[in-house]
Amino acid sequence: MSRSLRHSLRRIALIPALACALGILPVAAERQMYRYINAEGHKVVGYQVPPEFVANGYEVLSASGAIVAVVPRQLDDAERQSLNARALIEQEAAEEQERLRKWDESLLLRYSTIEDIEAARERSLRELRIRVSILKSKQRSLKQQVENYQALAADQERLGNTVDVGHLKAIDDLQSEIESTERAVKDRQDEIAAVNADFDADVERFSSLLDIVEMRKAMASGGN
Repeated sequence: MSRSLRHSLRRIALIPALACALGILPVAAERQMYRYINAEGHKVVGYQVPPEFVANGYEVLSASGAIVAVVPRQLDDAERQSLNARALIEQEAAEEQERLRKWDESLLLRYSTIEDIEAARERSLRELRIRVSILKSKQRSLKQQVENYQALAADQERLGNTVDVGHLKAIDDLQSEIESTERAVKDRQDEIAAVNADFDADVERFSSLLDIVEMRKAMASGGN
C-alpha cells in the first residue's frame, strides 16, 4: 500500500471522531439511573423505580452516579392542608403588608399634620350633612302634605260625603315617598358613620407614623 493511500485512509478514519467531538454526529445518550428506598428501607439503584415506591420520592442519577435531579416524596392530605394553610397565611400577611404600605404612602402624601386630616374630615362630612338636611326638609314637607289630605278626607266624612278617591291615592303616594326618603336619610347617616370611622383610622395610623418618625429622630440624635 502506498504512503499516500495510507495517509488518506488515516484521515478518513479520523472523520467520525472529529464529527462527534464537534457535535455533528449524535452520541449515544447516557442511560439514566434511579436511586430509591425499597420496602426494607434500603437505598436501591436501578434503571427504573417500581411504581409502588414512586410516591416515596427518588433521585435521578447520571451514568457516572452523579445526582441529576431529586423528586420529593408525595405529601399526604394532612401535610398538603398544612402546607396550603401556611401558604395562605403568608399570602394574607404579604397582602396586609402591601395594604399598609400603600395606606402609609397615601397618608404621607396628603397630610402633614393631624389637623390636616380633621379638616379633610370636615369637608367630606359637610356635603353629606347638607344632603341629610335637604332630605329631612323634604320629609317634613311630605308629611305636611299627608296631614293636609287627611284633614280634607276627615272633613268630607264629617259632612257625610264620600272621601275623594284622588285624595286617598295622593296620601298613599306620599306615604310611599316618605318611606323612600326615610331610607335615603338612613343611607346618608350610615355613610357619615363610615366616613367618620375611616378618618378615625387615618388619624390613628398617621399618629403612629409620627411616633415612628420622632423615635427615629431621637435614635439618630442619640447616636451622634
